[in-house]
Amino acid sequence: MKKKLKTVAGRILLGAGLLTAGLSGLTPAHAAGTAVPNYEVKWYLDPTVVLDSDHKLKSSVRSEFGMPSTVEKMNVEYLDSDDLELNDEGWNVRIRKMEEFSDEEFELTYKKRYPIVNGDIQAALEAAADDGFDADEEDYKAQVEWGYSSQTLSFSNDKDAEENGYDGMELPDAGDSRDMAVDKLPGKLEDWQSGGWAEDILDDAHIYGPAEAKRSIGEWDGEELYIEVWEIRSAAGTGYDYLVEASMKIDGYAAASSKRDSLKNKLIAKGWFLPIDGLKTSLILERY
Repeated sequence: MKKKLKTVAGRILLGAGLLTAGLSGLTPAHAAGTAVPNYEVKWYLDPTVVLDSDHKLKSSVRSEFGMPSTVEKMNVEYLDSDDLELNDEGWNVRIRKMEEFSDEEFELTYKKRYPIVNGDIQAALEAAADDGFDADEEDYKAQVEWGYSSQTLSFSNDKDAEENGYDGMELPDAGDSRDMAVDKLPGKLEDWQSGGWAEDILDDAHIYGPAEAKRSIGEWDGEELYIEVWEIRSAAGTGYDYLVEASMKIDGYAAASSKRDSLKNKLIAKGWFLPIDGLKTSLILERY
């Protein structure tokens, strides 16, 4: 009899809890809460207008944003299967070489992306939290990438790696790249699917790249401004296309929105603005 009364009482309490949740109009919250991202606002510039005959940023553009004539060089590649299985799951694995690195030093980035639909950033953050990318996550940096007409939520985990036998801006060969990517594989990607799915892909990965870029650093509206000139293999494979991307990293949605608009207005006024959306990563994965 006591057991039956306890069961009935438990059902009453459960029902009351469900009723309260229904009246509040709220879905159960994640225990740790959702992550707090910063914002990377991005605009493209027309390369036929802002680059000189050597595909370098014109002095008039550099002068407008207080940029020196010197640039930072970088070289990147991505690892994925021939069928882009990692990318299809929203994952990218990148190896990058920066000019400031020593000969044997490289940076690996493991990035998980979530689409933001109709500007609903909170919905994307909730979806990410369901996968463990929540407010307690310490290994991944949360960021909203805000382009011309789209937004993407990303979580990036950067790792350092070293490999002897390389000089200057040289990236590791295919074998060393695969070994690095597997050796530094973070738990969330390792466990994304069962049976060693990610490790198997990286063990035999295709190398997408290398793609080279030159970065100029200046200032706009109180924020550090990057303008990167990317050299990416053309669709025909007979030459290169040049992408010119301006970006700023800003804390807080309101500030990001305001400074994004101010930069766009400046680019339009100068005749430099290129109204396109896109990701460098997508082009590299398509063309290499």
